Amino acid sequence: MASVERLADVRHTREADLAASLPGAEVLFLWDFWSDAVPSAWPHADSLRWVHIASAGVDRLLFPELVASDVLVTNSRGVFDEPIAEYVLGLVLCFAKDLHTTLRLQAEHRWRHRETERVAGARALVVGTGPIGRAIGRRLAAVGMAVSGIGRTGRTGDPDLGHVRPFEELHEALAEADHVVLAAPLTDLTRDMIDSAALARMRTTARLINVGRGQLVVEKDLVRALAGGRIAGAALDVFATEPLTESSPLWEMPNVIVSPHMSGDAAGWHDRLVELFADNLARYRDGRALRNVVDKQLGYVAGGT
Repeated sequence: MASVERLADVRHTREADLAASLPGAEVLFLWDFWSDAVPSAWPHADSLRWVHIASAGVDRLLFPELVASDVLVTNSRGVFDEPIAEYVLGLVLCFAKDLHTTLRLQAEHRWRHRETERVAGARALVVGTGPIGRAIGRRLAAVGMAVSGIGRTGRTGDPDLGHVRPFEELHEALAEADHVVLAAPLTDLTRDMIDSAALARMRTTARLINVGRGQLVVEKDLVRALAGGRIAGAALDVFATEPLTESSPLWEMPNVIVSPHMSGDAAGWHDRLVELFADNLARYRDGRALRNVVDKQLGYVAGGT
């Protein structure tokens, strides 16, 4: 944080002490993006002009009083795009080459030959056309997959996602995909979008990959679909409740890959988060436009969605 401390008088605080630390502060850098401390401490924010969050998603931060205020919100868009895209590619390859089963059989000392699938020519649907979704589209297209997208508005000839359908056509697009990748922000529109009706439209051979937010998926509906063979598998890096409860049936399902919200956390990510904030802090001091300003009504940085 030395680069930040050279630019400002920095107060380090914990969640429990946020209310006492806020008076007089113009800028809040919310490092713990899971924290719920800001709403309760908000009455003490007498000088606050800008909140920056160390994540791409801002859904936990946008409480009504902040949304209604003149306080700017920026996020860490750009830090996680490529690591998440690489992670998604790894998951697609893992499913296609049945690597998760190979590891399980190896642990059991079992020799069982299987055939695997080709990735080239498979169809991927990326839900969410922001920077993370675009990076995913580029990675999957690079290995020969046919990529399409779901966004707020439809368009053709997108450089990263080809044919982008509007959100209203999600169910039609699900029926055509071999791999469905969720990389959308959590908003009123996207919450619970993968429910029993959506899962019923997917191919029985399709896999669902979620690197967005857990609340994009109705987990009980997904569990039923996986247990009943409605879809072939799922790779989940995010969950409605984190950590995932020990009693969740998702842990034991052989066609499910569970990871602890780590898809974007490649080595050095802490440094990149600080570098982004330090650059924005220098802009703030100089009176220049900030990077990654969130549209508080939409719930994400507008543009390219």
